[in-house]
Amino acid sequence: MTFADLVTQLQVILGVDAVLHRQEDVLLYDCDAYTLAKAVPRVVVLPESTEAVARVIGFAFAHNIPVVPRGAGTGLSGGSLAAPGCIMVVLTRMRRIWTIDAPNRRALVDAGVVNLTLNDALKPYGMAFAPDPSSQSACTIGGNLAQNAGGPHTLKYGVTVNHVLAAEVVLADGTVVWLGEETEDPVGYDLLALLIGSEGTLGIFTRAWVRLTPLSAAIRTTLAIFPDIDAASSAVSAIIASGILPSSLELMDAVIMQAVEAAFQVGFPADAGAVLLVEVDGVAVGLDALQARIEALCTAQGATSLRQAQDAADRAKLWQSRKKAVGAVGRLAPSKVTQDGVIPRSKLPMVLRRIAAIAEEFGLLIGNVFHAGDGNLHPIILFDERDPNQVQRVHGASAAILRACLDAGGSITGEHGVGVEKEAYIAWMFDADSLACMALIKAVFDPNQRLNPGKLVPLRGGCAEFPQSRKVVNHA
Repeated sequence: MTFADLVTQLQVILGVDAVLHRQEDVLLYDCDAYTLAKAVPRVVVLPESTEAVARVIGFAFAHNIPVVPRGAGTGLSGGSLAAPGCIMVVLTRMRRIWTIDAPNRRALVDAGVVNLTLNDALKPYGMAFAPDPSSQSACTIGGNLAQNAGGPHTLKYGVTVNHVLAAEVVLADGTVVWLGEETEDPVGYDLLALLIGSEGTLGIFTRAWVRLTPLSAAIRTTLAIFPDIDAASSAVSAIIASGILPSSLELMDAVIMQAVEAAFQVGFPADAGAVLLVEVDGVAVGLDALQARIEALCTAQGATSLRQAQDAADRAKLWQSRKKAVGAVGRLAPSKVTQDGVIPRSKLPMVLRRIAAIAEEFGLLIGNVFHAGDGNLHPIILFDERDPNQVQRVHGASAAILRACLDAGGSITGEHGVGVEKEAYIAWMFDADSLACMALIKAVFDPNQRLNPGKLVPLRGGCAEFPQSRKVVNHA
């Protein structure tokens, strides 16, 4: 099929304005928020309904054309990077909130609904969709499901899979199925949990019944200042070991604070080595005492000062400093890569010292802002992608950081996913038999290997071939 025929066929299916094929249009989709790889899609389509998605996927299946699903492009592992010759299916025009069923604590929403837009719509009902990624103001529900997104408050409330009752999915041949149940306690194999976090390699989410959580009656937020990152890390372990479960427990180091202070004037001391943002919520009775216990534990671990959010506006400013931190580092370097590994909380001081050594070894500036309560690290490597030498050093530093997480008994990803960035490293975590099992699951859902190919599970010619490294090719 010629390119002109492909475009014409897709325009017949979706309409002219839903098919992007000019170079200046498709260039806008050459990457997600992961900056080390770029690939220009052959054509981009913007369906507005499940039926339209199914028709496109069925057409692609019949003609053996790869399909790459994409939401808002806020991913951090190259999960929505174009594959050679692919049709990129962008779901951002599917943004309808169909039903808010507050009595049953559920809502039916399209995949393209922005996370924050949903939560704003839920506020009048006293409800929320609990997963709150830092990209909450832009990321979409479909992407949240595909990546099993987390966020600062998942320490207490859990990740996306804990908040989805059922989902509508378009399979690789264009078949539309519902997985899960609209009510609690589904029957049969939990295929919904299998697809959540599968990064678009097994199916494309188009709608979901999400579970709603009542908004907390009261919230207490504390900012604790520490002289160094070791002291702040030790405080994290002390808080969790005491039996307290904060709704969030976030850490920022001096590099991040420098950028955040310049952007938002939060009031961080210039000589601070790290800060913890600690929040507890629930009924008002007892929260003040709980906050006092947390502050005492922080002081015992060396906190030099404590600041309590005085009202909702003050709390919002503190959270702005955390959720916008990744963007604020643009003041420090033109490019960044945000890594994502998980370690036991007790290993935080050791691994953070190792990351500092890696920064020195590779001659790079690395800042840390992360979900400390989960042990979910987000080292941000700052560099200039126009310098090939720096890019090479970033690759080396990234691999060394992930190896350090594994050596500490952790994982190569917590919430960003594998995508193309970590495909070469997944064999570090799983043996050949485990990877072969994953490949068999992929083959059941996608026998032609055309649904988001080259992501998550490394496949080269057969189920048993797993490379130790992979070079990402720019298809522009």
